[in-house]
Amino acid sequence: MAIDLKATLDKQVVVNGLRLHYLDWGKAGAQTMLLLHGYTSHAHSWDLFASALKGSYHIVALDQRGHGDSDWARDGYAHDLFVSDVAGVVAALDLRRFILVGLSMGGLNAMGYLAQDTSRVAGVVIVDIGPEIMTAGAGRIRAAQTARPDSFASREEGFQYLWSLGGFRNEEMLRHRTYHGLREGPDGRWRWKMDPVLNAWTPAMPDLWPALARIPCPTLIVRGAESDLLASDVAQRMARTLPKGTLVTIPDSGHPVPAEQPAAFERVVRQFLGRQKTAS
Repeated sequence: MAIDLKATLDKQVVVNGLRLHYLDWGKAGAQTMLLLHGYTSHAHSWDLFASALKGSYHIVALDQRGHGDSDWARDGYAHDLFVSDVAGVVAALDLRRFILVGLSMGGLNAMGYLAQDTSRVAGVVIVDIGPEIMTAGAGRIRAAQTARPDSFASREEGFQYLWSLGGFRNEEMLRHRTYHGLREGPDGRWRWKMDPVLNAWTPAMPDLWPALARIPCPTLIVRGAESDLLASDVAQRMARTLPKGTLVTIPDSGHPVPAEQPAAFERVVRQFLGRQKTAS
């Protein structure tokens, strides 16, 4: 796993009264790519992908409210608040003609943002999520969150706990995600950076199907072949609904496609973006 963290900068922006942290893999003059992580995750979950594409794009990986090194939110975690944060970051950084990439919760927030404004986005990648979510995957995630320990003696102990649950295929990627998802406290214990309120998070979701039908730019749907969150028929309907939609299914992958099959994910995204450059 080749991650060059020396190539990134830790930055922050204040949006909706919250200090939101983001990683900036800057390349002056390059097209910006805004990366939105999934529920319980953080900006560093994109490190490998960002390292691979930093030579071609100016990459901004956001810690969404309550996650990673961003502030916990007193006003809550409703879907429209996440969407408002995305809009605020886009405005504060003055992003124009950027590529928007969202995984899971980040994909839902991306769709919510596009329901309000498509004028600044040149291309979209939605990873393993859709307007309809399979109950099996939602139940699995909820059960894992309510059962996981609050703290660990070390980051490695936290990783070993998550690895013991099974269902995650890439040991090195899970260790990287876990290490960056924990923070050491004054007592020497390592606790999750994510706001504990989010462990019981069940937001009310709007109907996002109409939003998909109004996205004018090329949009790639990436689905893990063994996903328990995005059903195959829903993914196919998304591709048909999108004016310029493309669906790619990644073999031997569950829900967290960029972590379980990073090389395949990078390849399909590069191919998608390459076609857009050729067309333009």
